[in-house]
Amino acid sequence: MSPISIRNTLKPGDLGQVAYLHGKIYAEEQGFGQDFEAYVMESLLEFYRQYDPAKDKVWVLEKEERMVGFLLLMHRPDRQAQLRYFILEKECRGSGLGKRLVQEWMACFREKGYAGAYLYTTSGLDSAVHLYESVGFRKVSEKQSEEFGVPLNEILYRLP
Repeated sequence: MSPISIRNTLKPGDLGQVAYLHGKIYAEEQGFGQDFEAYVMESLLEFYRQYDPAKDKVWVLEKEERMVGFLLLMHRPDRQAQLRYFILEKECRGSGLGKRLVQEWMACFREKGYAGAYLYTTSGLDSAVHLYESVGFRKVSEKQSEEFGVPLNEILYRLP
C-alpha cells in the first residue's frame, strides 16, 4: 500500500474534493441522496468564509496525490470548536489512521484553548462514534430525520 501523507493547509481544489468524498461515500454506504452533498457544499462555503488558521485546523489525507480523507477543527462562538467532515476512504479504514486523526484533533483542541466542542453525526456510523466516545465525546441529543433521502437519526455529541 502506498504511503498516506497528511497536510494541514488548504489548497485550491480541496473543498471540492471534500464535498465529492462525502457525496460519493455517503451515497454508496448510507444511501444518502444528493441533498447531503449539497449540504456539505453549503457548509464548506460557510467554513471557508470564516477560515482562520490561528483558530481552525485541517487534516488533508493524500495517497498518490489523491485525497483519501479529511478532518476539520472549526472555531465557533463562545470558545467552542466543532469537529467536522471526518471522512476516510474505505481502503484507509481499520489501520489506526482514524484514531490518530481524532487524537490529533483533540491535541489541537487543547492547544488552542477551546472551552468545549461538539459534533453532529448520523446513525449507522458506529466506528466513528466509537472513536468520538473514546476521546470523551458524549451523546446529548438525537432526532429522527429524512433530510438526506433516507430515514436516520441525527445525533449531537458534546465534549464535556
